Amino acid sequence: MQYDNHDVRRQDRLLPEETARQLLREGEYGFLSLLDPEGRAYGIPVNFVWDGTESLYIHCAPEGRKLRCIATHPEVSFCVVGKTHVYSQRFTTAYESIVLRGKASTGLPETERRRALEMIIDKYSPNDKEVGLKYAEKSFHRTEIIRIDIDTMSGKSKVIR
Repeated sequence: MQYDNHDVRRQDRLLPEETARQLLREGEYGFLSLLDPEGRAYGIPVNFVWDGTESLYIHCAPEGRKLRCIATHPEVSFCVVGKTHVYSQRFTTAYESIVLRGKASTGLPETERRRALEMIIDKYSPNDKEVGLKYAEKSFHRTEIIRIDIDTMSGKSKVIR
């Protein structure tokens, strides 16, 4: 994964790479942007987990619009927004965000799907891991995992003093 901010217009607002990686690791949700089979834009907020290297994982049902989009247009964009604060009297917002580009895959091997579900449980339900693993096993047959292999990531922030 390449951290590449050269296309960011406001070079004075670049998010340091380590902060961007922390946001990718700890972000609560992201916004997945795809093209549908007819070439129309489709975006949806999703929970996700980053594997710490080159990929992130999303769980979903084994059929649906996301999967139809990926089957015809696997190139995706993914955005994570971190801390924000609106300064209404100053007509501005403090924020931090990252935007990823990559290729989405489905039909992953069973071991990778199980590992992804465990990482998701570790992130979102760390105090209920045992119950979460049982639930994941029980519903495994009706769960699909999307892997996004990240090509590039950029990050931007605005700090208000």
